[in-house]
Amino acid sequence: MSDFQPIADRLEIEALRGEFTDAVMMRDYDRLASLFTLDGSVRMPHVNAEAVSREEIRAGVERMQGMWDYFVQTTHPGTIQLESDTASGRAYISELGRMRDGSSHLNYAVYHDRYRRTRDGWKFTERVYEVRYIDTTPLAGSASHTADS
Repeated sequence: MSDFQPIADRLEIEALRGEFTDAVMMRDYDRLASLFTLDGSVRMPHVNAEAVSREEIRAGVERMQGMWDYFVQTTHPGTIQLESDTASGRAYISELGRMRDGSSHLNYAVYHDRYRRTRDGWKFTERVYEVRYIDTTPLAGSASHTADS
């Protein structure tokens, strides 16, 4: 292993986290599910939700996105601890959106992640979503609606 491998691993994991946010924002559920190992999981303890397997993750994200009129997620870099072919880390999240029922949400959260190197690159094995702040005050702004929305 070269001295540059840890740097490359960190860049690949950061790109994986960026791909996750992009897939959510673009409502690309197949791509989002492909970012996980076959037995990967997403856990959201604050709403007692869990999806284990690519199929459950894909279905769960599509169902959740179907409840939003609009949704914006931004990922901020966090920590990465490398352990050979596995790693753990945190990514910091800010989100806002309005549900189809008219309620609004502004969240700040942390993803507690576990990753594994696969032959297709780094994948999530687990993402645990921890809400640190939530504001349900109605959002004053609006979103433009495209043909995809």
